Amino acid sequence: MEDINQHEGEDLNFTNRINLKPLQAHVEAIKQEIGKIIVGQNEMIELLIISILSNGHTLIEGVPGVAKTVTAKILARTLDVDFSRIQFTPDLMPSDILGTSIFNVKTNDFEYKKGPIFSNIVLIDEINRAPAKTQAALFEVMAERQITIDNNQFIMEPPFLVFATQNPIEQEGTYRLPEAQLDRFLFKINVDYPSLEDEVQILVDNHKREDQLDLNAINPVLNATDIIKYQGLIKQILVEDHLLHYIASIVNSTRNNANLYLGASPRASIAILNAAKANAAIHGRDFVTPDDIKRCTKAVLKHRLVLTPEREMEAFTVDKVVDQILETIEIPR
Repeated sequence: MEDINQHEGEDLNFTNRINLKPLQAHVEAIKQEIGKIIVGQNEMIELLIISILSNGHTLIEGVPGVAKTVTAKILARTLDVDFSRIQFTPDLMPSDILGTSIFNVKTNDFEYKKGPIFSNIVLIDEINRAPAKTQAALFEVMAERQITIDNNQFIMEPPFLVFATQNPIEQEGTYRLPEAQLDRFLFKINVDYPSLEDEVQILVDNHKREDQLDLNAINPVLNATDIIKYQGLIKQILVEDHLLHYIASIVNSTRNNANLYLGASPRASIAILNAAKANAAIHGRDFVTPDDIKRCTKAVLKHRLVLTPEREMEAFTVDKVVDQILETIEIPR
């Protein structure tokens, strides 16, 4: 992964059809703003930026205390758009997310009071602590960016993105998310513990700040118009036909793999395609390479694939299956 990024960061001798320098400058500015508070976690930050450019939702998983929520909040602060946060709990109801109709005695009629989901960036904290009834409230809005209530349809204002954090399923008091909901997330990002050097720097920074987290120090970099413009720019990135076949071959291989009970859907193919385009753009290229596809594939597939019970008992992992698939499929030249 690091080798790919280093290679892509080099000065490449070609002329782009599309001017990507403003996009790259804004991406670098976002990273610098986040770096004022967050130490390390470069992979998570870059994948989150890719998800924004790809117009995709992201699921962030890690043990408590590894800055999942803080990073998502700080990233949202770099975007001059509406932001809301929803803390998921076992007693949360769908109306707490979507809103509800309230009877107005003055007009003698019901009027709809919008819930916190009506925002541009929605941070759902500990999404897997709410039961299936509440999770179902997110199905329509995440897939279609609209809400239907009382026969009325409400279209979400673009951009609309969901960042959701969750603790590993082994943590006490968590529910397994339905496969249909997981499929609506572009990425699943696993956040590991920091390295020893990063953790020392975290302590140094925390000591200097006197244990205060000043989010006002984060400056906005992009507004809603900028985000929509760059999302449109990403769609213009060139992808050769043989690379489309490469993506389809990867996803198709998950459907007849002996280690998997459930393979990936065509939505996964589209997700890899869009993410690869964004990855190419932030590294200054207006065309996709096989490395862009490989870089994004694991984050796209890891939450969509289900191991067979036998493989789960053997402590096999989805990441190993994806690695095997990428090794067996010939890389197009």
